[in-house]
Amino acid sequence: MQAEERKVQAVRPEREVMTRQRLPYFIGISGETVGARGLAMHIVVIPPGAKAEPHLHVGYETGIYVLEGRVLTRWGENLEHEVVSEPGEFLFVPPGVPHEAVNLSATEPARAVVARNDAAEQDRVEPFRPANP
Repeated sequence: MQAEERKVQAVRPEREVMTRQRLPYFIGISGETVGARGLAMHIVVIPPGAKAEPHLHVGYETGIYVLEGRVLTRWGENLEHEVVSEPGEFLFVPPGVPHEAVNLSATEPARAVVARNDAAEQDRVEPFRPANP
């Protein structure tokens, strides 16, 4: 059996992909693009006034760095908690925590870098329906 080739690779996301969260992503580093085993890293664009479908991530952590815009993240069993993230801020989402992201601008998109410790993270995104919306 031949030893696995290890190499440095550049990725330029050329097109957007709709995710299970119902937000457009520009796929960067993943198992599919570069053979990553424990990392996924993408750009998410939340259109003006748009929001993600409520969801949770099974078994992996998410780190977000906001580049542009203001994003409200609702989280918890009834999405009862809120945090607003602005450019230059990081946001951490633990595994299994229900949440949704909302672009607070009606005219400008919000953009962020999203990193996860799972190279095939979209396979383990699950929809979430709050008990008491």
